[in-house]
Amino acid sequence: MSNNKKKISVALAGLGFGEKVHLPALISNKGMTPLALWHPREERLKESCEKHGLKGYQDWSKLIKDPEIDAIILTTPPEPRYELAREALLAGKHLLLEKPVALEATQIADLQRLAMKHHLSVAVDFEYRAVPLFMQAKKILSEAILGDLWLVKLDWLMSSRADETRPWNWYSLAEKGGGVIGALGTHAFDLLHWLIGPTTSLGGQISTSIRQRPSYEDNTLKKVSSEDVALGQLELSSFNQNAIVPAQVTLSAIARNGRGCWLEIYGSKGTLLLGSDNQKDYVHGFGLWISKGGDQLVRVNPDKEFGFSKTWTDGRIAPVSRIQGWWGESIRNNQPMVPGLTEGLASQQVCEKLQESALTGQRQKNQLGSTN
Repeated sequence: MSNNKKKISVALAGLGFGEKVHLPALISNKGMTPLALWHPREERLKESCEKHGLKGYQDWSKLIKDPEIDAIILTTPPEPRYELAREALLAGKHLLLEKPVALEATQIADLQRLAMKHHLSVAVDFEYRAVPLFMQAKKILSEAILGDLWLVKLDWLMSSRADETRPWNWYSLAEKGGGVIGALGTHAFDLLHWLIGPTTSLGGQISTSIRQRPSYEDNTLKKVSSEDVALGQLELSSFNQNAIVPAQVTLSAIARNGRGCWLEIYGSKGTLLLGSDNQKDYVHGFGLWISKGGDQLVRVNPDKEFGFSKTWTDGRIAPVSRIQGWWGESIRNNQPMVPGLTEGLASQQVCEKLQESALTGQRQKNQLGSTN
């Protein structure tokens, strides 16, 4: 694609989260334009193409060979994502990937090598990095206002799968990338790496509380192999101090009346609290508080520079639009994309080490970039 091209033509693959969130975000991006949709089911594809006035592809090979398409947003379930992404990179397409990027860290490393070889920009949708209050928290931590960090605690307690009658699907299978670690852990670990520093070692536990779910087809009960609760004890190497910071992470998708997402950071000079109890919209509803010394917590608003130029009823769309905008700049300027595959690989490594620790009962060392 020529850097002088006015708009980047984008295809959207996957019509769940992709159609609800990525498409309106893409339409709002002045530097990009949606060109095509891809979905394996003909009826579903036809319905969306007619609704949005876009051309459709059911054949992946034809989509990636379309010379009018510069880039692709991949929002499929995790299992097919690696192969689809690999083929798209070989065809010269820039990518924006949902997370988990792939089922294994080795696959992400392979995509990273391909992207570098073909000079392509690959973004990963870690959209919390684009939320104003999270950006404000990052600024506070970067300025070392809390002093030396002593303890980090992240509780993400959701009830999205607490209903035992919710039907069985790919999320119910660990081998297909289902489970709370892929859904929430990928975000949680990226947040901690971004705000504090990389994970050097960890121990973990996982469990499956709801072990059977009814089938769509005949309402018989099918086995669930993916975890719905995960606990992690991490050691983070702080960016701002020559020290290891202990972090506790609790993830649940079956916490009835769960308190939502809450991050607590305790330092020698103060405390930071960032959280929301909104179960329906995981962006709207967040608040940020800070305490200096022994003072009471005081609510903090984001700086104007972090604010969105446009918002939607669905709070997810604005930060996704911002990620897309960063991706577009990366493509035009031929510069590395952050968050990209490096960040996706780091998060996936911790996900795998957590599962390995839960299986073996032993703490795991974590070396950034290692896929052994």
